[in-house]
Amino acid sequence: MIKVEVVFALPDCATSLSVDVPEGTSAEQAVLQSGILERCPEIDANDLTLGIWNRTVKLHQVVSDGDRIEIYRPLIADPKEARRRRAEKAKEEGRASKVTGGRPVSLGDKE
Repeated sequence: MIKVEVVFALPDCATSLSVDVPEGTSAEQAVLQSGILERCPEIDANDLTLGIWNRTVKLHQVVSDGDRIEIYRPLIADPKEARRRRAEKAKEEGRASKVTGGRPVSLGDKE
């Protein structure tokens, strides 16, 4: 048997459970065996995204003794879309060039 930790965090609280599992157990199996799904109904067992020590892994990844298995929540916003909106706002506010998207060059900056 090996000992792993299964964690799930929300903005205001985190749940961490230690569980003993047989060697050769997958990350998904460890999550299911930990009982965290019963404690945290926010977790969608049909759409798990897992990581081990901050690195995303496949559900069938075999865990090692001492691993911390993290259950990731779905993204609220698409990172590409959020960046596009920030860039558009910067152009509108004059903090970025409307042509290149880079920082605008003022007359005092040219030599």
